[in-house]
Amino acid sequence: MPIATGALAAQIDALLPQTQCTRCGYADCAAYAQAIADGQAEINRCPPGGEQGIQRLAELLARPAPALDPSCGAEGPREQAVIDPGQCIGCTLCIQACPVDAIAGASKRMHTVIASWCTGCALCLPPCPVDCIRMMPLSDAALAPRTGWDAWTAAQASEARARYARHLERHPRALAQAAAAEQAQTDAPQTAPPPLPTVPADDAAERKAALLRAALERARQRQRPGT
Repeated sequence: MPIATGALAAQIDALLPQTQCTRCGYADCAAYAQAIADGQAEINRCPPGGEQGIQRLAELLARPAPALDPSCGAEGPREQAVIDPGQCIGCTLCIQACPVDAIAGASKRMHTVIASWCTGCALCLPPCPVDCIRMMPLSDAALAPRTGWDAWTAAQASEARARYARHLERHPRALAQAAAAEQAQTDAPQTAPPPLPTVPADDAAERKAALLRAALERARQRQRPGT
């Protein structure tokens, strides 16, 4: 008897690294797993899982293991985000962007990355207005050169999945965006994942943007000679 797509999606999701990096073109690992189960996505779109991840999916689905799709990126050593304390303005945008709550801090206070929680997704980089976040090699010299599942464990993936679930509970906008992206992928016939839909900014977001602009201006003033 064929496995129901929901159950199959869960099995596929269990083989994904749970970085939630969106490099596959889907809103998160669960959405990508569902797309594979539905026959809408290939199994070679996860750079963090790498070649070994593709092989695991191929064995589960009893199909050949293709090479990693280069449009999704290349397999490489897992990295971790590092925040420059001298540049951070405490805007909290990176905290909101991190899918596994690996960034700690408060508004107008310096933020820091919890290295053991960071999945290396790099989603905190684009929203940073002062470009104070860098992706760096892992501090563990033995792990730094490893790629795919050689640098990541099933236990770490499980913990990352749990933190992502809690993140969605605390950030309804993130949950709404993920749901909207998944629905769009379900409704629209496609040969490749569409761009992720955006969620219109609400008043709170607009107020945050205004505060951020003011913070940036203060930062520029501090950087000017003689100020």
